[in-house]
Amino acid sequence: MSFRKDFLWGGATAANQYEGGYLSGGKGLATLDAITGGSKDQPRMITFKTKDGEIKEVTREEALPVGAVGYVDPDKYYPSHVATDFYHHYEEDIALFAEMGFKCFRMSISWARICPKGTDEINEAGLAFYDAVFDELLKYGIEPVVTINHFDIPMYLADELDGWNNRKTVDYFIFFCETIFKRYKDKVKYWMTFNEINFLRSWTQIGIHQNDNQHRYQAIHHLFVASAKAVILGHEINPDFQIGMMVAYIPSYPMTSNPEDVMAALEFNRGQEFFIDVQVKGTYPAHKLKWFEREKIVIQKETDDDEILKKGTVDYIGFSYYMSTASSANPENVKYVGGNQQPAVKNPYLEESEWGWAVDPLGLRISLCKLYDRYQIPLFIVENGFGAVDVVKEDGSIDDDYRIDYFKKHIAAMKDAVTLDGVDLIGYTPWGCIDLVSAGTGEMKKRYGFIYVDLDDHGNGTLERSRKKSFYWYKDVIATNGENLD
Repeated sequence: MSFRKDFLWGGATAANQYEGGYLSGGKGLATLDAITGGSKDQPRMITFKTKDGEIKEVTREEALPVGAVGYVDPDKYYPSHVATDFYHHYEEDIALFAEMGFKCFRMSISWARICPKGTDEINEAGLAFYDAVFDELLKYGIEPVVTINHFDIPMYLADELDGWNNRKTVDYFIFFCETIFKRYKDKVKYWMTFNEINFLRSWTQIGIHQNDNQHRYQAIHHLFVASAKAVILGHEINPDFQIGMMVAYIPSYPMTSNPEDVMAALEFNRGQEFFIDVQVKGTYPAHKLKWFEREKIVIQKETDDDEILKKGTVDYIGFSYYMSTASSANPENVKYVGGNQQPAVKNPYLEESEWGWAVDPLGLRISLCKLYDRYQIPLFIVENGFGAVDVVKEDGSIDDDYRIDYFKKHIAAMKDAVTLDGVDLIGYTPWGCIDLVSAGTGEMKKRYGFIYVDLDDHGNGTLERSRKKSFYWYKDVIATNGENLD
């Protein structure tokens, strides 16, 4: 057998894309509740009010004016408000996960459901909801894998404190962590602090109103400290907790063998590895400190921050892998295609999905080897998947062979990393195991799931669940522990 006997096969989701239950059960507003839908050609927008009360919007990547606050316009459609409604369908959905044979289920807890403002006010109804979810998972022997914070922040903290730019947010986050660690210490073993921490960069995700490097990296420092403090606290509450970090890993190849392109690829990869270095090694890498000097970025630290970072290193690396890219010393001369949260350079040796994402199964093996060689701690692939338009046939069936082909090649690559390269891989949770709202575009038609949800881009549909062809294929993969991929 190539994979360990206790390998964690499962699937992955996020509260803001899947849970729904907007304001239900005492939940507070989060930043993503003010983000509209979009498409691959139309960006998602933030709706907000200025200091003068004007209602405006900017793209989700842009900075909000200082003093502006998030605003939910009753005349607009916001995909997160219902998403695909796990809030009201969790028993049905978990039964389907169990039918597939899931060993684990990666999900996130909505901070604003537990602490409506993100402060030290606790919403018991929110805690009770996740109790019910975890109990339902454990009933089927499914291990919860919980992302503590996935791409949003309670809107109050963004509007009143400027989000993660304010040191007080660290304290409020640790209060949130302490609340859930104590409440669920006998139900949840696997945790991750921040989802795709290398992509956190604007009001949308971290509540900051200024996106320049000084403000962004100050906020990131606070995220690092919060992650380390959470690890330390979690291990004190339950020494058996396994607490990891999570990064979006996109390996970059040199566009050519020109040493300048090789250096460009090295610098691109360093940009991702910086986030892992701090959380795994507990220190800022020298190259980043030199970059701070050149850019005149000054990180404000409290006296014990460096000690906290060294003490609060993670137990494993969780990462997403969807695609690879390439780097050139002359970026103006290359062609760009779509990508996960950022454009990517077109690689002439690879095909792309309908949304322009490079399909590179071998890149997953390369990523596993690079990460394990560099860090020597367990790895967990917590996102990997293929967004595509699915067609429901007259008899209700969905033949998504393109998705099966994608997963077959990627699982074969990770099997090689385990059996040939000796990588310590603990699990695999494909992204959007059930259809959910696309984070990048806010669409429903860009589907990832093994389970179809009847909902369109405008919120119309019955929310009825149905099994795709890939559902039965993945069920067999899990039953054979990855041995049967045909």
